[in-house]
Amino acid sequence: MTLPATTVEALQLLVAEGRVFARDVATTCLDRIEARDPELRAFLSVTRDDALDAAASLDAARSRGEPSGKLAGVPMAIKDGLCMRGAPTTAGSRILERYVAPYEATVVTRLREAGAILLGKTNMDELGMGSTTEHSAYFPSKNPWDTGRTPGGSSGGSAVAVAARMAVAALGSDTGGSIRQPAAYTGTVGLKPTYGRVSRYGLVAFASSLDQVGTFATDVAGAARVLEVIAGHDPNDGTTARVEVPPLEAACGGSVRGLRVGVIEETLGAGLDPDVRASFEGAVEALGKLGCEVRRVRLAALKHAVATYYVLCTAEASSNLARLDGVRFGSRAKAGTRASLAEMIGQTRDEGFGDEVKRRILLGTFVLSADAFDAYYVKAQRVRRVVRDELAALLSEVDVLASPTAPTVAPRLGANAEDPLAMYLSDVLTLPASLAGLPAISLPSGLSPEGLPIGLQLVGRPFDEATVLRVAAAYEAMAEVRAMEPPR
Repeated sequence: MTLPATTVEALQLLVAEGRVFARDVATTCLDRIEARDPELRAFLSVTRDDALDAAASLDAARSRGEPSGKLAGVPMAIKDGLCMRGAPTTAGSRILERYVAPYEATVVTRLREAGAILLGKTNMDELGMGSTTEHSAYFPSKNPWDTGRTPGGSSGGSAVAVAARMAVAALGSDTGGSIRQPAAYTGTVGLKPTYGRVSRYGLVAFASSLDQVGTFATDVAGAARVLEVIAGHDPNDGTTARVEVPPLEAACGGSVRGLRVGVIEETLGAGLDPDVRASFEGAVEALGKLGCEVRRVRLAALKHAVATYYVLCTAEASSNLARLDGVRFGSRAKAGTRASLAEMIGQTRDEGFGDEVKRRILLGTFVLSADAFDAYYVKAQRVRRVVRDELAALLSEVDVLASPTAPTVAPRLGANAEDPLAMYLSDVLTLPASLAGLPAISLPSGLSPEGLPIGLQLVGRPFDEATVLRVAAAYEAMAEVRAMEPPR
């Protein structure tokens, strides 16, 4: 059950040239899922028949001499918050347990058109609310580097699928770090594009001004290629930008000599694990050896990022989730025949939502209330502007910003079960880029003494994913961290 290649580029080339059959690749991944997923729990549903049919069609098209797409034969997993036509889309929640999407997310359609083989839907924290995948309504996912630890979240299932080579790439969504943090914990590459670069049509909404679809892959070039495929304006999503998508994969081979890298000093303070700091400082030294000009910079607003984010995201969540009421779609509570509509909706939401989602809805409803609106929501919007302005000022002086992705290695399962604040603080280093809508990537910078992955985060200017990818790929090649695979 070994794949002939484990990067997007290499596997697509083998299939396109006819050296391997797409059906054999798909079968290998499906067999790996069958063997490994009972322990790791990355998938909520596996679309085996559809995947094999798509692979067979791809092989037939190649035999007829038809051109191959950029992702021909590449086995991919899809976060369960993204709609696939005819497949369950639960977003990790009981309230959507029986929901089957009648339409498809734009990004999923674009993957199909590029020849990707879609293996199934991956586990996630309920409705994107969590940083461990323990808040899935179904089961927690486990980190393949140490199954007693979390893979991070909320896109933990997608990260696990790629890390364990059950898929070669995957889609996730990133609201406050939900791609980058699990990528750091699992030794994968996780790329959050600029807000507006990729369509959100077909993504179950959490916080609409923050949500962004992005990619996981085994290397930087793979993440870049998948982003090339899914990026671009979508008439179904008014927030997508009419900005040309440059050749992102080609940027991965460029020189970084002379590029300015800003190291954010505030990210290296109290709360940062010493092993994480040592790995990060080693990465910074490597960037200097590559010819980058390394500068130490300050981001004073970082101390406000967590509070600002959790006011804004919960406010948007309380509004977005009002549509999940059991009336139009999803599960409905079996209220008594004499129950009023309001009672039925209340019972549906009480039974359908987990504790973390309820906590965030309550907080969001509070900050939007008349008594709290100015003191919390309006103030948070003002601080968000300060964060954006500070980052814009820094990025006028440097080309990319660098920090650790997460302050620690992957925590043990259950470690933060009784302490939501500890979970919220695990995203502190990824939140600024989310608040400002900037492109950011996490890639492995090495292993801790315990053998656990550590992530390096790079942040760039709006719609300048190319520079972020160029620096990331140069570091990846020098540090020899490409395609890190957990031991069995």
